[in-house]
Amino acid sequence: VNQNPIGRSSRSNPVTYIKAWDDIRKLFADQPASRYNGLKPSHFSFNVEGGRCEECQGEGVIRVEMQFMADVELVCESCGGKRFKDEVLEVQYRGKNIYDVLQLTIDEAIEFFPGDEGPGQKIAARLKPLADVGLGYIKLGQSSSTLSGGESQRVKLASFLGKDHTAEKILFLFDEPTTGLHFHDINKLLQSFHALIEQGHTVIIIEHNLEVIKSADWVIDLGPEGGEEGGHVLFEGTPAGLAGADHSYTGRFLKQKMGNREG
Repeated sequence: VNQNPIGRSSRSNPVTYIKAWDDIRKLFADQPASRYNGLKPSHFSFNVEGGRCEECQGEGVIRVEMQFMADVELVCESCGGKRFKDEVLEVQYRGKNIYDVLQLTIDEAIEFFPGDEGPGQKIAARLKPLADVGLGYIKLGQSSSTLSGGESQRVKLASFLGKDHTAEKILFLFDEPTTGLHFHDINKLLQSFHALIEQGHTVIIIEHNLEVIKSADWVIDLGPEGGEEGGHVLFEGTPAGLAGADHSYTGRFLKQKMGNREG
């Protein structure tokens, strides 16, 4: 599971990647105002012509290329940054239009969509894996280009967790997925890893975070230094065994952490 962006277009976002946006568009197209004006799910897409603002092509901003400096982004004057035409923005679901929903965080959206039977429950269920991997703080409409490598990895993990369980066993390889995560969100991510393991999959993680290291079943510590001074296997075994390896920098810090936790 690499850290490459989850989409090639600047309009792509985590919600389109996990296919939850399709259900949200269908929900808005099913509202009375949409049926009255003949609006279809495609009108609530910022990827195709119809309901999106054509001045900015559904991005909400106009990019001005600067020859010798970074490009400048200006709020689209036609839609005011709201990405859609006025007739589309007039359609509301529970007091919010499609732009308002895009501004919700994942956690807010899970609370917003009703938990009863129907489209709202299905949308909330599709969004939940994103919260489970510690991405509850990102917005539904946040461009994939703004996500860090670790966040992109977690979106891909959420996409897999949201799918039906498969009998095929998979080996997952993650490269520092905790980058930028708050301690509370790291625990959420660990729970997601455990969910994969309980399904019979295997998870290998390249990581420096001590919370992840001490939660592993098996640890391989490379060192003793970085670059040309590293690359040697210093220890292989359980986290408790690594904590007793005084010749390992990781072992020394892990010993302190495990000692503090026990205290």
